[in-house]
Amino acid sequence: MTKQKKESYFWTSYSDLMTSMFFVMLVLFVLTTALIRKKMVVTQNQIDKIREIQNAFNNIDTTYFQYNTIYKKHILKTKVNFMTGVSDIYTLDLDTRIELINAGKSIRKLLNRISIDYPGIQYLLIIEGQASKDNYYRNNELSYERALSLKDFWDRNGVYFGDNCEVIISGSGTGGSLRDSIEKNNQRFLIHIIAKPGMIQ
Repeated sequence: MTKQKKESYFWTSYSDLMTSMFFVMLVLFVLTTALIRKKMVVTQNQIDKIREIQNAFNNIDTTYFQYNTIYKKHILKTKVNFMTGVSDIYTLDLDTRIELINAGKSIRKLLNRISIDYPGIQYLLIIEGQASKDNYYRNNELSYERALSLKDFWDRNGVYFGDNCEVIISGSGTGGSLRDSIEKNNQRFLIHIIAKPGMIQ
């Protein structure tokens, strides 16, 4: 085989190789672009679904809850007038306790309805206790203990939020972003209901 024929064979093979590599890269590019676009569509669908569900959470019974649009929190409207340093729900009068039970049932009713509309959804229910500025030295701990007392009270009275609901207890003491200008009104509970993004189908 002459030198010229060898060079011709080399360049023909090289050209075929480059063409094949170009074709492979083109196919990979098209597949990658399609997968990314599909992923973006799925992500946007999840975001839209989360917004729908969060809006559904806002339809909670206004008899017991007031929704604050600025801080995205539900204020439990029941007036809970604990004595200084006290967190036990059973120190409250009977009418207040009955109202707290009904408020818990209204949350359960809402979550059951949402679970029917959005099967497979899971969510967080955060019970946040607050305390008024009354110079009590344990107000931070007390706000948490009051929230825990409410959760235990609901448990004892059969107010259960389902296996797809994770309940978190928190206390903001005399601080926090949402406070009433009338200090005694800050002896209250705030409720946060949040859909878990990773669980939205």
